[in-house]
Amino acid sequence: MTSYLNTENIAKNMDGIEYHPLRPFLPENAKILFLGSFPPQRKRWCMDFYYPNFINDHWRIEGQIFFGDKNHFVDIENKRFKIDEIVSFCKEKGLAFFDTSTAVRRLQNNASDKFLEVVEPTDIHALISQLPQLKAIVTTGEKATETICAYFCISDIPKVNTSVSVSSIIHHPSSISLWRLPSTSRAYPLSFEKKVDAYKQMFKSLMN
Repeated sequence: MTSYLNTENIAKNMDGIEYHPLRPFLPENAKILFLGSFPPQRKRWCMDFYYPNFINDHWRIEGQIFFGDKNHFVDIENKRFKIDEIVSFCKEKGLAFFDTSTAVRRLQNNASDKFLEVVEPTDIHALISQLPQLKAIVTTGEKATETICAYFCISDIPKVNTSVSVSSIIHHPSSISLWRLPSTSRAYPLSFEKKVDAYKQMFKSLMN
């Protein structure tokens, strides 16, 4: 079974600081880089990959968009996601994944972004430098958007379902946009269908 665990970081937890437990997933053909805030606690995982919480709808949204079936990547019987199919799909489509923080402190014992303190933001330039075909960075939630805007010194934070060009502040062969999409967490107050529509519009714009 595929795993992208960073075993060195899993062992590092000092003064309440958690270090990112996953290695960046950066296919060479990636056109889209998804950046969330930080993975949930390990007890909430059903696989060793991005968006691992079984009640997070990221992979159901992609299943619905690309295969017309929200359960395409879901092992319903075992309440898991089909990690090998997901990894193969992301490599084929050119989808990269990491998060906007490499180290955080949880101010409460839960998965809420509201109570995440960013200790060390991700070196996003280092990620981008490994993705020569990149067209867009997609943030999936308010915390991720705020963190990346602070990193790039963007004062006008984009609203949900909008995008802005960041080419003037990123040295890259391609023109790159920053998209802010709704969180795929079920705690985010938007219907599944509307989230599907939002992500579909982004994919349609960037993958044609």
